Amino acid sequence: MPVFTTRDPPAEVTARLIAQGENALLARLYAARGVASVEETRADLARLEPPHRMQNLGAMAALLADAIANRKRLLIVADYDTDGATGCAVGLRALRALGAHVDYLVPDRFRYGYGLTPEIVEHAFAARRPDILITVDNGIASVDGVAAANRLGLKVLITDHHLPGDELPQASCIINPNQPGCGFPSKNLAGVGVMFYLMLALRAELRQRGAFRPMWNAKCGMRNESTSNSSFIIHHSSFPTGGPNLAALLDLVALGTVADVVKLDANNRILVNQGLQRIRGGQLQPGVAALFQVAGRDPRRASAYDLGFALAPRLNAAGRLADMALGIECLVTDDPQRATAIATELDGLNRERRNIEADMQEAALAAVERVAPGNNFSLSLFDADWHQGVVGIVASRIKDRYHRPTIAFARAGNGELRGSGRSIAGLHLRDALDRVAKRHPDLILKFGGHAAAAGLTLRESDFGRFADAFEAAAREALTPADLEEEITTDGSLAVGDMSVENAALLKAQIWGQGFPEPLFLDRFEVLGQRVVGQRHLKLRLARGRREFDAILFGTTVRLPQRIEAVYRLDVNDFNGSRSAQLILQHWTAATE
Repeated sequence: MPVFTTRDPPAEVTARLIAQGENALLARLYAARGVASVEETRADLARLEPPHRMQNLGAMAALLADAIANRKRLLIVADYDTDGATGCAVGLRALRALGAHVDYLVPDRFRYGYGLTPEIVEHAFAARRPDILITVDNGIASVDGVAAANRLGLKVLITDHHLPGDELPQASCIINPNQPGCGFPSKNLAGVGVMFYLMLALRAELRQRGAFRPMWNAKCGMRNESTSNSSFIIHHSSFPTGGPNLAALLDLVALGTVADVVKLDANNRILVNQGLQRIRGGQLQPGVAALFQVAGRDPRRASAYDLGFALAPRLNAAGRLADMALGIECLVTDDPQRATAIATELDGLNRERRNIEADMQEAALAAVERVAPGNNFSLSLFDADWHQGVVGIVASRIKDRYHRPTIAFARAGNGELRGSGRSIAGLHLRDALDRVAKRHPDLILKFGGHAAAAGLTLRESDFGRFADAFEAAAREALTPADLEEEITTDGSLAVGDMSVENAALLKAQIWGQGFPEPLFLDRFEVLGQRVVGQRHLKLRLARGRREFDAILFGTTVRLPQRIEAVYRLDVNDFNGSRSAQLILQHWTAATE
């Protein structure tokens, strides 16, 4: 049974936000999330953290500018998830617009492993003969892979955001807000965000070199100057010689940032907000538009929820079941018909992924129930029939159900298992795996990741030994209280505030990791309930004299007459009519 807690917004901060002109409901929610002034809610591009604060960014931009001038062959080595795909697409689109000779490669992770491995380097060298490798959303832990590239005479430029290990690769240049010594304030950039900043810096470097010849603008009578102070301006619609308009890529940046579930600090909220504004205004890549279409979502009303739960799973399905090159092609094509064809294929892969996941999850739940999870601080699961591409999702589902750090494994061939793990607050998953590896040096063949998610490889014969070692590490880090799921809400929502207007207002905001979407806790009378879609409950609820439509996903168990429910306020669009709808997240029987 989860424990419910309530955020307590400082009254003086709420009052200040209202006095500064903020909507009263939003003021309360913002204050509870640490926002102290209306200025912090502004999403202007001018408020982005400046690129010069990121360590090595100018140096990497200069290396790329030299490479463009000397017609070097660039090869982007991308990761297999939505963050990697969008980051690759941002790099490809911007570099090609800036005159680079660039291609990309998404290695088969089941064959070559994760990150820039020596096998990937050798494959890239043999297949593409590049002069420079550019990693996207990976590489910070690829010590051996970079060494292999150096032996082949390849330069490696690493763009990443993951936490580094004890040793950094000997690359020609590394940009990563989390590398030692980097003073960039936003440590939460996704891989696509790091690539976007690199493209901003590259365009600035090319301006300073005179790549975009200044000329008088006949309409404005102004000259386009290339100065270091003006080079960070993203929009140059009045000055066609100022270089490509990189704001056109913000829909991709928003998608990758939300999909990677990075903390939505102020900088990331600006990136996501700006991307969503472009999407709602019809300024989106053909591939993004096609993904909205196959997902049955209206881009004019796009939200962060749409990006994370409608578009991202369809892109991720390519990396899990097929080849993420399919997803990247969807994002880089300028042909709407081709984009639609690829998006339709991605949609089919996503349906296949859901079917595989459902079967695996059922088997995993049965296995967990046999081992009495209440006695364990962690869960390690393996089934010989599981698919490598879906173990991460299964681990996430099991973790959510039992509130335990969970790692699910599948066979990877050659007597090895590949596992994907998800963790809870209180256990840094990568650090836990590091402790296991140091205590049992022959156990884990390789691993990587961050606090909430990680991947690893081990021998199948060592699964039982690993499960014991991981359980020991979890018991050291966690207490029994940590195993109790805590759900934090924003308390009660006044009946008068449960309107379609407020639902639309909340939906238009940027919520996500570290800036959670509002959840409310109230009591209701259940007037009616029926099963829809074979798996969900459609409800009619009453609170006071008001009645509301509601839905509870993933269950067909009938509710009692009175409930206490955690819910979010949503908009129900049906046959051209809009109304408020409650999405129930949790419920308990209400006591008198």
